[in-house]
Amino acid sequence: MLPLPPIVRVRRAHVRKTSMGTLQKLAKQTAIYGISTILGRFLSYLLTPFYTRIFGVETYGIITDVYALIPFALVVLILGMESSFFRFCTKAQEQGGDVESSKRRIFATMWGVTTLAAAIFFALVALFASECSAWMGEVYAAHPLYVVTVAAIVFFDVASAIPFARLRQSGQASKYVALKLANIIMQVGFAVGFWAIGLFDTEFGVGWAFVANLIASVVTTVLVALSGKTMPKIEWVLLAPIFAYSLPLLLSSVAGTAGEFLDRQLIKYLIDDGAMAQLGIYGAITKIAVVMTLFTQMYRLAAEPFFLSSFRKEEFIEANAAAMKYYIIASMAIFLGIALFRDIFALIVGSKFREGIFILPVVLGANVLSGVWLNLSFWYKREEKTKYALWVTLSGLVASVVAGIALIPKWGYYGAAWSRFIAEVVMVSVSAVMNRLCFPTPYQYGRIGEYIAVALALFYLAEVVEVGNIVARYGLNAAIFGAYILYVVRREKIDVVALVKAILRR
Repeated sequence: MLPLPPIVRVRRAHVRKTSMGTLQKLAKQTAIYGISTILGRFLSYLLTPFYTRIFGVETYGIITDVYALIPFALVVLILGMESSFFRFCTKAQEQGGDVESSKRRIFATMWGVTTLAAAIFFALVALFASECSAWMGEVYAAHPLYVVTVAAIVFFDVASAIPFARLRQSGQASKYVALKLANIIMQVGFAVGFWAIGLFDTEFGVGWAFVANLIASVVTTVLVALSGKTMPKIEWVLLAPIFAYSLPLLLSSVAGTAGEFLDRQLIKYLIDDGAMAQLGIYGAITKIAVVMTLFTQMYRLAAEPFFLSSFRKEEFIEANAAAMKYYIIASMAIFLGIALFRDIFALIVGSKFREGIFILPVVLGANVLSGVWLNLSFWYKREEKTKYALWVTLSGLVASVVAGIALIPKWGYYGAAWSRFIAEVVMVSVSAVMNRLCFPTPYQYGRIGEYIAVALALFYLAEVVEVGNIVARYGLNAAIFGAYILYVVRREKIDVVALVKAILRR
């Protein structure tokens, strides 16, 4: 083989150097976003032990209700524009010409449309505050200002969504992180401050928790808006292709988010007596599953950019199949770690909320399944067949409604936990069938089922063995947890010493 000419060798070296630089930048920003999200979620969860100790179960039910509705409102009003913004900025670069001008027009239009939608939403809620409050329930009818304050939070959070997306698109990860963390720190700080000066004991009561959030949202929106020079300006001619792209994403997100908050809404409307109290207990217990939630979030942040990068199909299939198995191994370890010691984790919430700790294993199981169907979603995202996402989320939504109607009137918040679990089972099943038919991936279902079965059998053993002494009980549970870890290490032939050394070197 003839040697390459010097100019070709130089060009190839330049390409390799450029690619490495891009990958390092991507890895750095992914780590920053991941750490900030996890840290932010941790800081926000600090409000759970705080609120569950200063509020009763019914009052905390209001917080649970509101913060289940806010994400749904955000998804609807952002209109799928965040993902569309990234896509259309990429298309502007591919088309060439005055790229920066094209990006500014796209940004101004998307920002203008989402802000307009949020403004209309806020105006309608403010004008019909009494009607909206009555529709949401008696406690809101007595305090319509709660609803108006929450609508204002939604307005400012929607207004800041596209400017935050621009920070991500332009690689300003540090500014993005700083503003997101500042928002959470302000919210926690104002909430504690309001409590310290006695505002939570006034007639407005829990409404001050929403005021703390509103102040943080206003400040953050102003700061992120000032980070760029472009103002919102809708160019209607741009909206047709933008909406054509964003509408499927919007519908899928609406269905998925509805499924996530529906269990809480069904508690409120299907239980006649003490609904808000049950809602408060359910919301507090689901917060205890924070470790599993954070793990799933960490996995998503790392896995999405990893699997949606430029893999060859064979490499993608192999990597995705292996990732599923190791996700199950880790998530079942977390399941056992929390479920076996749930009495200790129950101390996170106030004593009035701990009666519901028995539902925690079901909630954890639902969170495990959430990560499973995330794994099963990568193939259609990679193949740009995102229409399948809508079928998955709609199936989960239908299952959640049917199971909730059947179980919640009988079992209360325990039925809500099972309805969410059933919805996740359905979404995993639909995703697995579609994967088998459209993009066969050799998941090690036998080995995966084995690890799930072993973990559940060990959990059952811990439940049925009666140990009177609490020290002996925790000793037994620790031994059971250790047995699972040892089983996995032996089964997978994991070199623990080499693994620890590799982690320490990083």
